[in-house]
Parts: sequence; structure tokens; C-alpha cells
Amino acid sequence: MGSFIISGGNTLGGTIKPQGAKNEALQILCACLLTEETIHISNLPDIVDVNNLIGLLDGLGVEVKQTSRSEVSLTAKDIQLDYLKSDAFIRRAASLRGSIMILGPLLARFRKAYLPHPGGDKIGRRRLDTHFIGLQKLGARFNEDSQNKCYDITAPHGLAGTYMLLDEASVTGTANIIMAAVLASGTTTIFNAACEPYIVQLCQMLERMGAQIQGIGSNLLSITGVENLGGTSHRLLSDMIEVGSFIGMAAMTRSSIRIAEAGINSLGMIPQVFQKLGIKLQFDGDDIIVPQQDSYQVETFMDGGIMTIADAPWPGFTPDLISIVLVVATQAKGTVLIHQKMFESRLFFVDKLIDMGAQIILCDPHRANVIGLNHAHTLKGIRMSSPDIRAGVALLIAALSAKGESIIDNIDQIDRGYQFIDKRLQSLGAKIERI
Repeated sequence: MGSFIISGGNTLGGTIKPQGAKNEALQILCACLLTEETIHISNLPDIVDVNNLIGLLDGLGVEVKQTSRSEVSLTAKDIQLDYLKSDAFIRRAASLRGSIMILGPLLARFRKAYLPHPGGDKIGRRRLDTHFIGLQKLGARFNEDSQNKCYDITAPHGLAGTYMLLDEASVTGTANIIMAAVLASGTTTIFNAACEPYIVQLCQMLERMGAQIQGIGSNLLSITGVENLGGTSHRLLSDMIEVGSFIGMAAMTRSSIRIAEAGINSLGMIPQVFQKLGIKLQFDGDDIIVPQQDSYQVETFMDGGIMTIADAPWPGFTPDLISIVLVVATQAKGTVLIHQKMFESRLFFVDKLIDMGAQIILCDPHRANVIGLNHAHTLKGIRMSSPDIRAGVALLIAALSAKGESIIDNIDQIDRGYQFIDKRLQSLGAKIERI
């Protein structure tokens, strides 16, 4: 386990470019299992979760050619299905939640799959029902190996298209079902499908491979199965969570930062939410400039009510930025109610912010009332531990703005989602050291 030592209270400046989107990368990598032909992926983030998934695919027999840190070619011609029950696969897949998205491609192409209960962030209950029910409707049969904590899944008669109404607009669940349906016989209709930009990207890639998908970008998808798919090239979007994190970091440290190639057209309401906190943004082509501000004042609702920021399925505000917004609100002028609806443990890092001097009332597992300090009372450096990827970066932003030295332990969590974050922040003038 590593740690960061941060000397806070310094103004940053310069240009930073977001990495490729982590959440998109995981589903695009799994899609290579749908074809024998080569898939070339660019703008790939060099992070722990992505590298672990590539290692898992390599163990399955996928030919992996890493042409650079951000580019890889994958050819899934000779898949070794016996590897699915090996100790090496079970150990690696159990530590990576994104591994669940190999189910759809494996069932579609090979009619069987085997998977341990996937891991990931400890941010509350993260149901797999959407994945399982959707795949069952297509014809998959699930048997749980309770002794080994694994799922043994088969589709002895192949997958067949059907109509389904998803119980929740799960992004990974939708991706899994789409990847299964593109090779199923007949037509699959998915209502209440997730419609995030990453799902749009996946569908567009699959279309280039030969899939037939209608309704891309909406919550109603119609997929007509084809017999086989070919190869293609695909470039990942910029990571919207990094973009939001850098906006928040600039505001908290009262810095002027340019975020290059931000992918503005795919950010949805992310810029609007930060603007509601009083953060000024300028747009220059596909770059976002966050100008230096000594103070940022939270808007109120038109009737004078306290501003509430809540997460919601796309096109609502992404839950992955709730932790960042909460931290940024601690130094705003005004009061904000943060409502994290989707995960009941994601706000449980606020005790560390309170120890740093923030004024936060944790109302319940889902809601926190943040009274902004308007930089009148600077946060103080402390020692803390990163509980998950997003909270870890939120604490890192708090430490960069704090007076004195902070130490963040368990930074393996941060490394799962942010590539070389210490070196990239050092290029902006941050005093951060990895130990």
C-alpha cells in the first residue's frame, strides 16, 4: 500500500489533459471477445483496473499487442475457456468489478461463462440483478457455486432476442445485455436502457463491427442479432470524471487551469452543476478554462431555497462526481444539500473532511448538508485513508487546498482510476510525493 504526502495551500497553474474514460474502457475491452478479428483501441488510460482487465483477457487467450501506453490491439481468436475456472482467473476477476462484462460476450459467442462474485469499490450495495435478469431473458441459465462464490452460466440453446424492461438503467448492465444481444437470434428490445455517452460509444463501435442497433442515444434500443462481427478501431472519450475533478481542484485551490480536449459535447450537465456552485468556466474549442477565483458563491433556487445537488441516471448528474462536488462546496460561499441517491456508503468519507475543519452535517447515509467556509477558514492537513476511487480524489483535492501537510494512505484505490495522478499534478505546481 502506498501513500501520498501533500503540502497544501499552493496555487496551481497550467494545462492538463484528461485520460481516456475508465468506465468506457472496461466495456470496450470486453467487447473484443465478440469477434475473432482484431480490435484496435486508442486513448486507453494506463490505470490499475484497465491493466488488470487486459491481463484477464490475456489469460483467456486473447492476443494482446500493446503498441503504446494508450494503445492496444486485441485479437480474441483462440479463447481458452478452461482458464475461467483457474485460480488465477478467479483471483483476478474477483478483484475487478468490470470483469462482469465478459459475461455477455462469452455467452453470445461460446454459450457459457464462469465468473466469481466481482469486486470493486465498497460504496454500498451494487446489485447485479440487471445483468442476470437481462441475460436470463435472452436464454442464459445461472447456477451459483456457493462454495467457490462463483456463477456458472450457460446458454445451451444459444441466446434469442426478446423484449425486456430493465429494473434500473444500469450502465454496465445495459452494456452486458447489448453485447449479448448483438449475436443473439432475432430482435432484442431494451426499454429503460442506460444512455450514457459510454453506451453510445459502445453501440457505435459494435455497428462498425457489423451489429444492427437502432435507438442509439435513447433509453429504447432495438438490436437485431447477426451471425458474426468483424474488427474495428475505436478511440475512447476523455474521462468526464477527471474533467469534473480538475474543475473542482482549480476552484478549491483558487487556481487558473486549462483542461485540454475535455470532450465538452459529452459532458452533459457536469459544467452546469459546477456553475451552480459559482465556479466560472470558459470554453475554447474543446478546452475548458477555469479562471482563478478568490470566491465562488452558490446559487439558490428561484424561490430562495437552498441549492440541492443530486445524482441521477444520464442525462442526470453522474454519481461519480458527488464526492468531488461535496468537497468543492466546503469552500463555497453558501450552503448546499448533497443528495447521493444511488450508493448508501459513498458519503462516509465526510468525517475526514470534518476533521480537516469542514462544516458538514451528515443527515443520513444519502444526504449531507455542507455549509461553505468561503475560504475564510482554510482546511487543515491531516492523515487519512482513501476509501474508494472517487472519495480518494476528493480527499486529495481537499489536501491540495488545506494548510499544512496531509498524508493519504491506501492510494491503490486512487491508482485504480487515475493514471499517474501525482506526476500530472506536479506538472501544475502541486507539492505531492508518493511514498
